[in-house]
Amino acid sequence: MKNRKTGLQSVQALCRMAILTALYVVLTTTLSLKLPGDIRITFASLPILLSAILYGPGEAAVIALVGEFLNQLLGGYGITATTALWCIPPAVRAVIVGTAALVCQSGVRPLERRPVACYFFCILGAMGTTVANTAVYWVDSMIYHYYTFAIVFGSFLWRLFTG
Repeated sequence: MKNRKTGLQSVQALCRMAILTALYVVLTTTLSLKLPGDIRITFASLPILLSAILYGPGEAAVIALVGEFLNQLLGGYGITATTALWCIPPAVRAVIVGTAALVCQSGVRPLERRPVACYFFCILGAMGTTVANTAVYWVDSMIYHYYTFAIVFGSFLWRLFTG
């Protein structure tokens, strides 16, 4: 017989995901600092990282997808042809860090007890998010006909470093 979640565990997981999604939206929309050069300092990745490390890539990806969708709606972008694509980059971070946490969990020590590995995978997740953002930016620019190499890729290395 498979180990199934009880109804209470499912409700707890749903509530946990709702709270972390709400926290993601608040940290993205209200508590972010925009700097010149298309740089934005935000703590929006914290709920995703917390969920990825503690609960795995599945829950974290759902939080990232739903949270970024709400961010797109509340941030003034609305629903466009590329809204779903813009929801992917935060989920990339969730999958990278969550998968690393699952792999480490099967070993001797979990990821949160390995600071160097945890930082490494968090940085790898940030870099993956930046690459995914650039890819989505490229697709968006091709669909809406504003592509120039300088706009899409001009600040890629800087964004990769600051990510």
